[in-house]
Amino acid sequence: MSGLQGRIALVTGASQGIGRACALELARQGATVALAARTESRLAEAAAEIEAAGGQAAAFALDVASEDSIRSAAKSVLDRFGKVEILVNNAGIARDDLAIRMKRTDWDEVIATNLTGVFLLTQALLRPMLKNRWGRIINISSVIGRMGQTGQPNYAASKAGLIGLTRSLAREVASRGITVNAVAPGYIETPMTAEMDAERRAAILAQIPLGRPGSDLEIAQAVAFLASEGAAYITGHVLDVNGGMFMGG
Repeated sequence: MSGLQGRIALVTGASQGIGRACALELARQGATVALAARTESRLAEAAAEIEAAGGQAAAFALDVASEDSIRSAAKSVLDRFGKVEILVNNAGIARDDLAIRMKRTDWDEVIATNLTGVFLLTQALLRPMLKNRWGRIINISSVIGRMGQTGQPNYAASKAGLIGLTRSLAREVASRGITVNAVAPGYIETPMTAEMDAERRAAILAQIPLGRPGSDLEIAQAVAFLASEGAAYITGHVLDVNGGMFMGG
């Protein structure tokens, strides 16, 4: 029997990249997975892939920048499955620019999606976890939230904010058997990073001791570990998966 057999998981931003990889890996390890994102057609493809491999999955439309969408999707998932035991808050966007030029709308959109949306969705799904006295909340932060980055003040602030949220929430819910952790990916090969020019890519690779990008599967495996019983005594932790790009406390 797989380690997550019978567990109900929800992954946001599950239509591509890290989110899709997390959904596939959690399903491979036995969880029933609710896949959520704005692009329903891609979600359906991922759900079909899980079911073709013998797993169970369902797709739900969700825009984490919209409080109404969050409430509607949370209700739909709970109506369908009764609870969410593993929540992977992965959905995120970037709107890069230097601080001196950044538009207020670009700041607000990134904070709303990457930080406020995580809080609101977690809040909407927390009560059943508290009642059942078991849960895993895993927030996808970023190496940028750990070390900062020129031209990404909004993104860095949102991802650093996730770490503060992770640690505060971990203290609040620990007595109910719920762990709350963050995974901070480094430079990962995804559709988002595929648009990067060769010069910038080379500069980033030069900062990575392991000398290569990471894969979305490597992030998914870290997430699956934190969702497992093997990680039951880990909470309030930030797991850096970055090839050594950032080595901090």
